[in-house]
Order: sequence, then structure tokens, then C-alpha cells
Amino acid sequence: MAVELCVALARPLERVLERVRLHGLEHLRAAMARHGRVLVLTAHLGNWELLAIAHRLTGFPLAVVVRPLDARALNALAERLRRKAGVELLTKRGALRAVLSALHRARMVGVLLDQNASRREGVFVPFFGRPASTSKSLALLATRTRTPVLPIFTCREADGGHRVTIHPPLEAPETPDAERAIIELTMRCNEAIEAAVRRTPEQWLWIHRRWRTRPGAERGAAG
Repeated sequence: MAVELCVALARPLERVLERVRLHGLEHLRAAMARHGRVLVLTAHLGNWELLAIAHRLTGFPLAVVVRPLDARALNALAERLRRKAGVELLTKRGALRAVLSALHRARMVGVLLDQNASRREGVFVPFFGRPASTSKSLALLATRTRTPVLPIFTCREADGGHRVTIHPPLEAPETPDAERAIIELTMRCNEAIEAAVRRTPEQWLWIHRRWRTRPGAERGAAG
């Protein structure tokens, strides 16, 4: 992945995009035509940083909620690539106002949702058969702003190219209970990520403790 990022930085973006195949663009176009904005659900799958470049194939501007990568060298490469691709970067801490602004300005706003969330930020929903504390921020934004959530994932193919797949919008829960709607939509987000990981499990960057935060009863039993 680091080598691919270096190559992407050294070459014109047009050359890099020759190795990217985009599928499902009709789903994005339909959502943007109807709503004027979308929330993009993605994960640390394949070379996800190339999604920053691939957005140029869609014709729609992209903003991404980010936090610095733990590996400083890789973070520096990723940040340079995002800026080169013309992506608007929204710092994760205190990002609500910036995200709302980006949506108001007809952006796609991308969120990576496959990492452990703190007990304060997350809700427990299934992920690979275990309750996983998952950030509720994406579902909260979607339900309060009535913005569709489109799962978009990338995977590396055998010939060295990259396939970017845009899936249909996740169905919004039909319930007057706002908290229930957030939980159900977060559950659907995890289901979409799990399905993508199952297609190419070897390409999921799973080096963090995804299930670190545990439900109260289980935590008490473990302790």
C-alpha cells in the first residue's frame, strides 16, 4: 500500500486512474440527483486511500473525516495524496459542524466505520457474530439530515488494478424512535462492511482491537 501511495504521488493522477475501475456509478448519480449530497460508508479495505483519487471519476467533490494514522510516514503520504486529489479534509475531533457544512455544499462525505468506538461514541451492534462498539456518528448524521448512506469499497485485483464498487443506498429504518433508527442503521452499516470484508478478507487491514470495548455485563464477567 505504501508503495502504491508513493507511485500515485509521483505520477499524474490521470495515469493512476487508468488502474482504477469504477462500478455502480449509477447509484451515486441517482442519490446526488435526488438529495444533492451523500454520506459514504467505507472501511480499511484494499488500498482505501486510492478512493481519494477515484472520486475524480465520479464528478462529485469529496470531503473525508480523518484522524492521523498511527504510522507517521504513512500518514504523511496519505495526507499528501488526499490534498493532491483535491479532497477536503475534516478533522475527526469536533467534525460535526464541518461535516454539516460539507453536506450543505453538496459534497460526498466519507467515513471509515470499521474501527472500535469508545463506549460514549458507539452503540453495540453485531460484527462477525460478536457485539462490536461501532460509532453512531454516521447513522446520526444520516437520520437527522435525511442524507442517504452509500457503501463504497475498493479492492485490489489480480492484475494490480483496483476495483471501486458503489453499492445502492442503505435503506433508512422506518421507525419514529430516533434512537432505534440510529441503532438499526448502524447495524446495516456493519452488515455492509462485513459483506465487503468477506469478499476479500486478506485485504482488510485488521491490526487494531476491533472488539476492545465490551458490553457492560461481559466486561464485568471478564473482570
